[in-house]
Amino acid sequence: MDFAVIWKYLPVLAKGAVTTVELTALAVVIGTLLGLVIAFAAISKNVILKGFARFYTWLIRGTPLLLQLFLIYYGLPQLGLTLSPFAAAVAGLSINSAAYIAEIVRAAIQSIDKGQMEAARSIGMSYFQAMSRVILPQAYLRMIPPLGNEFIALLKDSSLVATISMVDLMRTAQQMYATTFRPMEIFIAAGALYLLLTTFFTVTFGRLERKLAVYQ
Repeated sequence: MDFAVIWKYLPVLAKGAVTTVELTALAVVIGTLLGLVIAFAAISKNVILKGFARFYTWLIRGTPLLLQLFLIYYGLPQLGLTLSPFAAAVAGLSINSAAYIAEIVRAAIQSIDKGQMEAARSIGMSYFQAMSRVILPQAYLRMIPPLGNEFIALLKDSSLVATISMVDLMRTAQQMYATTFRPMEIFIAAGALYLLLTTFFTVTFGRLERKLAVYQ
């Protein structure tokens, strides 16, 4: 194995790594917003909303992310909607992560004692006031660990977007391999960058969790 090759192409792979982080961060933000909506639908008393939320999480969590990406990128053009690789990647990752984040939020909210909501309502708060001022401030502390795990899992799963021509870290590695024919060095370098990213975010979320635990 030639370490000079790794060092030579590491800057190019690093650019792909930046794209991977940007893609993951954007997907998590959109997925969190969508997940919040689905989570509130899941705990609502409206049968239709609750049914939709359950169906959504069942469908998305029960099918592979790769299949979802293919349907969005290759399937939607048959319906007259063509997305760029980046847009399709963001849409696929966001839709997928929303199902998992919705379950995280739902579980965190329902883990709060029901007496908290009853007490808030008894002093005149509306449902949304009680939720935003009493329930969510307690629930979000319990969301941090699983949300951190979801972010890291999505960071690794984002490598699947290479299959729809999205130039992320994995796609960059594939392109470099095709031109250098040095799979050992290229893929080890890519793996090292993935490991570096996941380690960084694991430590970051761990510190955030410990910091927030002080306020519990």
